[in-house]
Formats: sequence, structure tokens, C-alpha cells
Amino acid sequence: MPVNCFEKALASSLGARNLVKIQEVNIGIAGAGGLGSNCAMFLVRCGFKSLKIVDFDFIEHSNLNRQFFFASQVGMLKVAALKENLLMINPGLEIEALPEKIGQENVHSIFCGCDVIVEAFDLPHYKKMIVESYLHSGKLLVAASGLAGWGRSDCIKVHRIKDNFYLVGDLVSEARPSCPALAPGVNVAAAKQADVILNHYLGQMDGGDKDGGDNDGV
Repeated sequence: MPVNCFEKALASSLGARNLVKIQEVNIGIAGAGGLGSNCAMFLVRCGFKSLKIVDFDFIEHSNLNRQFFFASQVGMLKVAALKENLLMINPGLEIEALPEKIGQENVHSIFCGCDVIVEAFDLPHYKKMIVESYLHSGKLLVAASGLAGWGRSDCIKVHRIKDNFYLVGDLVSEARPSCPALAPGVNVAAAKQADVILNHYLGQMDGGDKDGGDNDGV
């Protein structure tokens, strides 16, 4: 049930039963950069409450053009700063922020208690490692591939690969000097990752709110 003003306000639009349903979901986020930090922000704004965020990296000025951090946080661990920022949205969150590197020695166990895995890495071999490790786990797995550049946000799509595996992106726009990762594409992909998770637990909207939520004033 709602425990603070944010959750009470969200319940009025999302519906109390829907809010309770998604607050029971445990989400693991592999990476707290552009995808991970923004996807976490969208998930929290949607009412998800229990997150395990794993990343060993520190914030640099070059991150601020697309990641959910601020200039005053440069030099901080990304997971620590992200936890700080998310708690400013909903102070009732249950966040486990792990400043660890995910590798072959821990990839199979680090998200064992999670219902959902969000793959939010930059490098292809880390993306592959997460997907291969959790593809047959029964957990919902949401990954991303192809979101760099600008002017192509309509090409960022949700691809359903298996019942429990979704891949978000245009599948071709890899970040490189001539095609950098920038806020619009990164945020579109992160929002779509969050929307896949929301839809998985609440189902497609039917055009009406059965919980009596107030959806005025978008």
C-alpha cells in the first residue's frame, strides 16, 4: 500500500491495485550509465520500488549529457549517486546499490533474487554475457542494442525475441565517434525498457482505468 505522498499520488492515477502489484517486483539493473540510470528513473516514477543496481564505475563530466546525474556528483560512484537521486523521487524505495564489476565469476548469482533483469551495458561482450546467463532463467530479461546518434528515434523499437526476452533498439546504431550516444536516443531506449517491464506486469491498457485512477492533466 502507498506509504508516502508520492505513492499516494501515483496510486490515484495508476490505480491502487496496480501499484501494489508492481511494488512486489524485484528488478536488477546491470549498469548505471545512460540506459541503467534513466531506466531506473522511469521505473521508479512508474511505482517500482525494489531495485538492485550494479556498477563499479564513477561519474565523469562526459556522462552528464545522457545519464541521470548532476555536476555536483562528478567523482561519485554511479550506484551511490543514482540511489541518492532515485530516493529524491520516492523516499520509500528499497535500493541495493552494489559497486561491483559483473564478470563470469558472479554473473550467474548476482541477480538470483530478482524477477527482472535490465541489461544496460555499453560493451557488446558484457551485453552478451548478461543475456546468455539469464536467457533461460525464467526471469524477464530486457536488453538494448542500437540507440546512438540523433534523428533516428523512431527506429528504436521493441523486439520480442522470446516470451521472457525483449531487445530494445534499432539493432544497428552502435556508439562511435561519428555516431555518439546522446540523451534523446538513450532516453527513448531506456523508457521503452521500462515500458516493457510495466506492460509485462500490468498488461496492455484497455482504454479504461478499472481502479478508478485520475488520469487527467497529463
